[in-house]
Amino acid sequence: MALTTTLHLHNVPANREAAYAAWFDGPHRASLATLRGFKTTDRFEVTPQQVMPDIAQPWRFLSVYDFDLPNPAIDIPALGPLIAAARDAGMIADDDTERLYTYRLYADWKGSPNWRKSEPLSGVSIILGNYIAGRFAEYQKWYDEVHSVEVTNVPGHVAMKRGELSPVQIEPRRYCPGDQLVMCAQQTDDLAFTVQDFGARALGKSPSGIAMAPRSTSGSFARTVHYFRKVSGERFWNGGVAYAGDISVYPGKS
Repeated sequence: MALTTTLHLHNVPANREAAYAAWFDGPHRASLATLRGFKTTDRFEVTPQQVMPDIAQPWRFLSVYDFDLPNPAIDIPALGPLIAAARDAGMIADDDTERLYTYRLYADWKGSPNWRKSEPLSGVSIILGNYIAGRFAEYQKWYDEVHSVEVTNVPGHVAMKRGELSPVQIEPRRYCPGDQLVMCAQQTDDLAFTVQDFGARALGKSPSGIAMAPRSTSGSFARTVHYFRKVSGERFWNGGVAYAGDISVYPGKS
């Protein structure tokens, strides 16, 4: 069996947020349950707190679909028509931002002592990254033995899973900037602190006194980082949701 994750990065037209949320948690979930190998799905929204604030955040929403399949080439394409239903209904912005990326996972979640498995995740972050040519083994060893441990021990970070871009992709296919997926799970009600301490540990300046090891030169700087909070099941109204903080960071909001 092969663990496979599809990311749906997208925007929703103004005043269609409630319709999209109702579709996702209603008819869409029911349709997903009929797919072979389907495990879970959740929906997330970009946050104002970002560890690399200068990186563009072109997507307001992320949906994550997890599968366990003997042959992803047979079954992953079946997700395409289910997502197309929202596109056809005008609930996905037709602004050339939509992306569908499928990754073959190396393993399931690798958790830290921070992980409270009986409680839901508050959000996820994703890195669409790359390794330096010829240094794949070194990159994997660094993540497996060093960096995954450092990252998931930051307060609020609880688990990590990683994968590589699958040869099986869903239409519409568009350029993907990252061959390597790094997904980190959060359980926190203070994401600002988590992001701040993560950056401080990386620079060796955390008040905790904990400093991360130097970043491996096997990892390319050609990467983008995106933090999202979980919104599956959350009630939307008047075309939006009650936000805490500045909503101007969200694409399409003003």
